[in-house]
Amino acid sequence: MVKKVLKLLLEGEVVRTDQMASIIGVEPAEVEAALAELEAERVLLGWRPVMNPKAIAENEVQALIEVSIVPERDGGFNRISERIARFDQVDTCYLMSGGYDLMVIVRGANLLSVATFVSEKLSTLEPVQATATRFMLRCYKIDGFLIEQPEEESDRPAVSP
Repeated sequence: MVKKVLKLLLEGEVVRTDQMASIIGVEPAEVEAALAELEAERVLLGWRPVMNPKAIAENEVQALIEVSIVPERDGGFNRISERIARFDQVDTCYLMSGGYDLMVIVRGANLLSVATFVSEKLSTLEPVQATATRFMLRCYKIDGFLIEQPEEESDRPAVSP
């Protein structure tokens, strides 16, 4: 039951509990119980709509920051990663393999606010060795949703080799 409810949620449609019950073929109370179980087990962490970035904050900026850190003797990467993740500016924080250790996505009112966060808060943490900031200029797709709907194919001129 829980997996069926989770599958419906992950498919991205807005579905009420009574609709989920109808789709799965159970009573709404069973769906509500499954949702409560998903929340209690911290599988379902919250409910969030997918927003078009252009429509919600005209001047807001996002940046992807690559962070190289020195792992701690007893905590590895966890302690410093969790500390970085707690900053209000941080939307997302991943431990990565490859050329850097953390990928941190931050949000700010403008370029200066993100730059100030990086220079005054993030890079001053002792385990942080280096940062590389990349500002996101335009979003084409987010969480599986295209931002702009493609034009009809028939409106395009034919391309010949």
